[in-house]
Amino acid sequence: MRKILSYVRPYAFYMSVGMFIKFVGALMDLALPYILAYLIDDVAKQGDVMQIYLWGVVMLICSIIAWVTNIVANRMASKVARDTTRSIRHDLYERINNLSCRQTDEFTIPSLISRLTSDTYNIHRMLGMMQRLGVRAPILLLGGVVVTLIMEPKLALVLVSTLPILAVGVVYISRKGIPMYRVLQTAIDRMVRVVRDNITGIRVIKALSKTEYEMRRFEGVNEEVSRKERRANIVMGATNPLMNLVLNFGLTAVIVTGAFLVNWGQTEPGNIIAFLTLFTIILNALMSINRMFVMYSQASASAQRITQVLDAPMDLETEAPDVVDTGDHIRFENVSFSYNGKQNNLEGIDFALKHGQTLGIMGATGSGKTTLIQLLQRFYPVSGGAIRIDGANVNGIEPKRLHTMFGVAFQSDTLFADTIYENIDFGRNLPKEQIELAARCAQAADFIDKLPDGYQHMLTSKGTNLSGGQKQRLLIARALAGRPEILILDDSSSALDYQTDAKMRRAVREHYPEVTTILIAQRVSSVRTSDLILVLDEGKMLGLGNHQQLMESCEVYRETSYIQMGGGLDAQA
Repeated sequence: MRKILSYVRPYAFYMSVGMFIKFVGALMDLALPYILAYLIDDVAKQGDVMQIYLWGVVMLICSIIAWVTNIVANRMASKVARDTTRSIRHDLYERINNLSCRQTDEFTIPSLISRLTSDTYNIHRMLGMMQRLGVRAPILLLGGVVVTLIMEPKLALVLVSTLPILAVGVVYISRKGIPMYRVLQTAIDRMVRVVRDNITGIRVIKALSKTEYEMRRFEGVNEEVSRKERRANIVMGATNPLMNLVLNFGLTAVIVTGAFLVNWGQTEPGNIIAFLTLFTIILNALMSINRMFVMYSQASASAQRITQVLDAPMDLETEAPDVVDTGDHIRFENVSFSYNGKQNNLEGIDFALKHGQTLGIMGATGSGKTTLIQLLQRFYPVSGGAIRIDGANVNGIEPKRLHTMFGVAFQSDTLFADTIYENIDFGRNLPKEQIELAARCAQAADFIDKLPDGYQHMLTSKGTNLSGGQKQRLLIARALAGRPEILILDDSSSALDYQTDAKMRRAVREHYPEVTTILIAQRVSSVRTSDLILVLDEGKMLGLGNHQQLMESCEVYRETSYIQMGGGLDAQA
């Protein structure tokens, strides 16, 4: 919670003004019963109607001041809560974007979504309520007790005797409730994950008629959330009945004691009426404090979850520059890597690429092809060896500078609900000529020009109004548009026919000769013209060389080539 409170400090003065206004309003509320008692016991006995009207006007003025101050202070509290939560959400979103892939895997995407939405909402509610009631409720509680002690100490002592019982009960219940809310938020994470999976895979679910199955799966996690929320609310909800029980016993004792005191002539009826009004104020103040405890319990659990992300260490700190003049553009030096730190997912990867060369990577599913690319972009740190770009170890290159070197197109990448032009430009403010050249090289210009709006054609989310091949061509155009130093095409032409794929590769070589290209593909025809082909199997290098060399030395590559292209087509493009 301390981390969250640091976001409130810039608004300390504004909050102080709002709290002072709340303080004035609370004093007006406390003054009303006191004036009422004076009016009944002193003014009414004198029979002076003008004095009664006068004090009635005073009570009306106090009521108006209390009403106005509460409205003004509540608006100020809402503004502070809104702006503070906006700052928290901004920093949290920025930190999430800077998490390493390993950290993202640890937190999980559904959990990060939940922290950015429901957890920040809990903080927002807590900040707003703490300002609205955090000053008013304690002042009404303590002020009410003080006023009752001044008016009638004997009756006040009866009321005060109930407060320790309430305090112990609220503290005990809160200690039980806070851990339950942490467990509840974890359950919400799981529900978000199921919802996210269902939304992402809605077409597959419908195609396989698994709607009922997914509904049962959601019903399970939804019931778990409801069960945990019910348990937490039952525990925290016990404070209201406890308060009502104890305070009503106190109220009964006050009325009985007051009746005896009036009968004995030791107090006035006006004091009893005012005391009952004050008792109602004190009861409402205690209820407000109870609501704050419940909300604080939820916000405390949420604050811890948000702080875990904000305080997550930089997993990939930029190291001191390590430059070796290798003469290569990209070099892997005996690289190994493990996701879990126990078994290597990549091992002994060693190769070099010159500027403008093309590397083709082939291998079975799970052989480590995409992992190798992620290491090159430093999404994960290598476990052993080194990766160099122009002789510089990637660990010593600033992430922003490193990532601007790449243009990447994945097989299942994302298109946004925007125009084709903006999807290719991707917020980089690239020249129009550069975008159109990239579209032509990616073989996307043909179908774009046939659209009624051309490059201004609006896409739906994830490009569902395009075919698979059209989407892949736009993704390749996006990767090329920034004229990267290194172009990575991760199985991004799988939906293209052989002819379109060949045209695209020729256009890239012609118009982007200075770009070093890495192709991940399942088809030999896509990589056979590459300067270097790397064959992977279970994270190890099975073969390295050009097409002809691998046909002679790598059995797996040779068999794949024969199966896909036929033995007699070895020399064909």
